[in-house]
Amino acid sequence: MFPIRDINPTRVRPIVTWAIIAANVFVFFALQRPADPEAGAEFVYRNAVIACEVVTGQPLTLDEIQTGVCTATPGTPVFPDKNILLAAFATMFLHASVFHLLGNMWFLWIFGNNVEEAFGRLGYLAIYLGSGIAGTLAFVLANPTSTVPLIGASGAIAGILGAYAVLFPTHDVLTLVVVFFVPVPAIVFLGIWFLSQFGLGDPGVAWQAHVGGFVFGALIAATMRRRLLARIAAIHSSPRPLPVR
Repeated sequence: MFPIRDINPTRVRPIVTWAIIAANVFVFFALQRPADPEAGAEFVYRNAVIACEVVTGQPLTLDEIQTGVCTATPGTPVFPDKNILLAAFATMFLHASVFHLLGNMWFLWIFGNNVEEAFGRLGYLAIYLGSGIAGTLAFVLANPTSTVPLIGASGAIAGILGAYAVLFPTHDVLTLVVVFFVPVPAIVFLGIWFLSQFGLGDPGVAWQAHVGGFVFGALIAATMRRRLLARIAAIHSSPRPLPVR
């Protein structure tokens, strides 16, 4: 199943969603430089979150990178100036390929505008970043010795999907199923997406980050659901869109 669009109009311009998409595209093409794989790989190791570094509190050594074995033995870091805490935020704007980037941004484009309208711009940015951090922590807890960079906005976007499922469960998502376009209720589409994460066997997919981000976003939305739905109702009943902060 592949989502084409959701049938859930908004009255507020999703400026933060647009900005996040623009930032991800800029980082990938201007900073990661996919045309130069060697420079791109160095940029990722220098800036992305790595579970081993989070657990040990120190950047990877050359031996850890080459062997893939996380050790607590002090050594000379390859990137001694790397800020491990900052990497938890930077990693949300890094991607492995053009297809990885496009897939993530497509999901954010479809589901982000409604969640941004519900939370407001600052609240939306907070739940986006919070979901990304939650996804990262879930991955680190499940893979504490991993020396592979965790990259992608998937954990943060999963949080937006979780919030959408809680706030708009009955709204349809126009979905491509084989060769047919089928309207599928959001709770069904996103529920299938969430459950499918547990069956991913590809070691290159950080499904734990997806699950952690989704659960975080869903829980936050659930605790604020009544207030958020009232906010949406007020926006849509107003003759003119209300200002959004």
